[in-house]
Parts: sequence; structure tokens; C-alpha cells
Amino acid sequence: MADLDKLSDQAKNEIALLTSIERAAVLLLLLGEEQAANIIAYLSPREVQAIGTSMVAVADLSQETVDYILDEFIMTIRGQTSLGLGTMEYVSSVFNKALGEEKAATVLGRIMPGGASSKGLEMLQWMDARSIGEMIGGEHPQVIAIVMSVLEYDVAADVLNYLPVKIRPEIVKRVANLETIHPNAMAQLEAIMKEQFHSTSAKASSFGGVKTAAKIMNFTKTEMESSIFGGLEEGDPDLALAIMDNMFTFENLSALDNKSIQTLMRSLDQDLLMTAVKGADEAVKDKFLDNMSQRAKVMFMDEMEAKGPVRITDVEEAQKQILRLARQMSDAGEIVLAGRGDDFV
Repeated sequence: MADLDKLSDQAKNEIALLTSIERAAVLLLLLGEEQAANIIAYLSPREVQAIGTSMVAVADLSQETVDYILDEFIMTIRGQTSLGLGTMEYVSSVFNKALGEEKAATVLGRIMPGGASSKGLEMLQWMDARSIGEMIGGEHPQVIAIVMSVLEYDVAADVLNYLPVKIRPEIVKRVANLETIHPNAMAQLEAIMKEQFHSTSAKASSFGGVKTAAKIMNFTKTEMESSIFGGLEEGDPDLALAIMDNMFTFENLSALDNKSIQTLMRSLDQDLLMTAVKGADEAVKDKFLDNMSQRAKVMFMDEMEAKGPVRITDVEEAQKQILRLARQMSDAGEIVLAGRGDDFV
């Protein structure tokens, strides 16, 4: 591997700022369309979104940085002199080959100009939250609950924003009570979705449950969370408690290993962390502080004291933001979350 100390300052700065996803994007861009398309075809919608955005973002990397990444991943493609990084034509071609024109159009619409609507119940995975909310908002709550259960948890949480306030607790309740969906019910759901985008791709599967509802709630804003649980507690307090027991809380961060905490901290704004830990219990506060150098810890404590009193609502929202980031980093494989709502061996 090239000696990092011998690189130019520009390359050092680029390498320091690159995420693991962006490094992967560089490699995909160097593989060629066919090979890159074959790899992308195995990625989930969330991963495709992330890698596609990164493929566009790395357009201006220096050749020096690209060579370093290749060495780092033990690749031997240094013969290329013109990489064509981030070109719209290249990215569009790769995504069309990997996903087909319809899927690719929706994904590309998020990361570059253009795009078109998709078809099929499974295409929900490729739609934005607003579109999904507008499409299902007038359907029966059970239909909405099933749709929410097939979405990524953070997307489902965003969809709640576009649903009527009065039905949100009912939707979360139905998600929590879902276990399996009979093929006939799925066929009926497909018929409803077909009216929207003419799908014929019915699939029977297991959906929902308390853990799914809890994971969706992990991504909701604090104000919405309080409103939904208020409605749930009125109609079914036991279910509300079961969902809360399966939610990953800020206090659960104290169970993270030191490497995961340090990785998380590198992605956090210090002011946000100060606000969050100001109202946290001692275990989670100590977890963050113990992973700082002595000098950094003293500075952090001094600045936190200087902030003075902080509103509880601000503390809760700061903790929510950190939890959302932790979930996203966990899904990307960057940290390991060990807490309620997850199974580990």
C-alpha cells in the first residue's frame, strides 16, 4: 500500500474524509459496468441508495487518492488513467443494468435529476416516504399497517409524517399485532396496489409484530412518539408497554463496546452530544466520557457546564437524533448495537 505520509495534502484530506461507502463506490466505478451492475443487483434498496449517492459524490477525487484506495483494498487496476468517476452516463447505465429501467428510474430520481415511477408492491422499497404516505393515506388501517411492515424502519417512520395524526396510534397498534399475512389477504393488497402502479408481484410473507413497531418508533420524532404512545396507552396500555420495552433507548448505548462508541462519537456534533448526555443516566454518560482522552473529557465537561440548564424536550430530541444515527450506522455495519429489540448470539 502507498505510504500515506508521502501523499499530497490534498490526497490526505480526501482519504481522511472518505466513508467506507464512498471507498466502495470508487471500487465499483473502477470495475466496469457489467461487474458493478452484478454487485449492485445483490444490494438492498437502502444500500443501493447509499452507494448510488456515493458514486456521484466521488466524482472529483484525485488520481492519487484513487490509487491509495485501490492499494488499500489490494486491487490492481492502476493501468487505468481515465477513470470517468461519477459521470451521469456511467451511473445511469450501471443502475439500469443492475435493477432494470423501472427500479433504476426511481433510485436515480433521488440521486440525480430525472426518474419515473415504479411498479409492484415490492417497488414500495424504492419510493420516497411522501409518495408512499400520499398513496396509502386513504386506505384501510390494516392495509396501511401491512405496507408499513414491509418498509425500512426509518422510511416507515417518515411515512407516519404523511398520514393523518388521528390514525397514527391505530397504525402502530396494527403493525405490532401483525404476525403473518394469509396469501388471500396479500392478493387483496396486491389488487389495491395494482390500481396505483399495476403490479403482479404478490408475495406471502411474515410481517409486523411488536419488534417491527418498536423499530419504526425508534425513528420517529420525539413529539410524534409522545402523541402515538398517548393514543396507544388509551386503547391498549399493555401493547404500548410491550412496544416501549422493545425500543432501543439512549440508555442502551451504555451496553455498546468501546470501539462502537468511539466510532459513533466521531460522527457526532459535540454540542449535540453535550445536550443529549446532560439528561442521561450516569451509566451512559460515563460510557461516552470513558472513551475520551483525559484532556478531551475535561474540556467536554467544562463546556457542558457552561451551557447551563437545557430544556428536557431539547435533551430528548438530541438523544433521538443520536439514536437514529446509531441505527443507521448499525445497519451499515459500522457499529454493533446490543440492546432491546435486537437478537444477538
